[in-house]
Amino acid sequence: MFEDPTFWVAVAFVIFFAIIFWLKVHKALAAGLDKRIARIKGELDEAQGLREEAQKTLAEYKRKQRDALAEAEKFVEHAKEEAARLRKAAEKDLEQSLARRAQQAEEKIQQAEAAALKEVRDRAVDLAIAATGRLLAEQVDEKRAEALIQDSIGELSGKLN
Repeated sequence: MFEDPTFWVAVAFVIFFAIIFWLKVHKALAAGLDKRIARIKGELDEAQGLREEAQKTLAEYKRKQRDALAEAEKFVEHAKEEAARLRKAAEKDLEQSLARRAQQAEEKIQQAEAAALKEVRDRAVDLAIAATGRLLAEQVDEKRAEALIQDSIGELSGKLN
């Protein structure tokens, strides 16, 4: 068997086909593995790109959050300033209103005092006129009344001219 050249040709034939098969299979395996490596590398590159994009998006959202917080703080500060301004304006308006009402009350009191004083004077004048009328009626006779009337008419004509 080992001496038979057909056996060695057959062994050589099998070895030859095994080497060719191995080379083809090896190339196919290598090509498959290369494709798989390339696909995995593409997935890794895509994952890296997605990671970088996620980091950029995260950084952008953090920046937006900081900006929003700063804007909110500015808004709160502005609201506080506006509230303080409105409070001061309200206090000023209240003071002015109270001063105006106090002034009006004082004016009403002065008017009431003036009206009461006028009423007292009018009453005193009425009483004085009534008392004078009674006194004149009791003390002045007709001659004397006629003389007083004539004197008064004389004085009036001098004062009217």
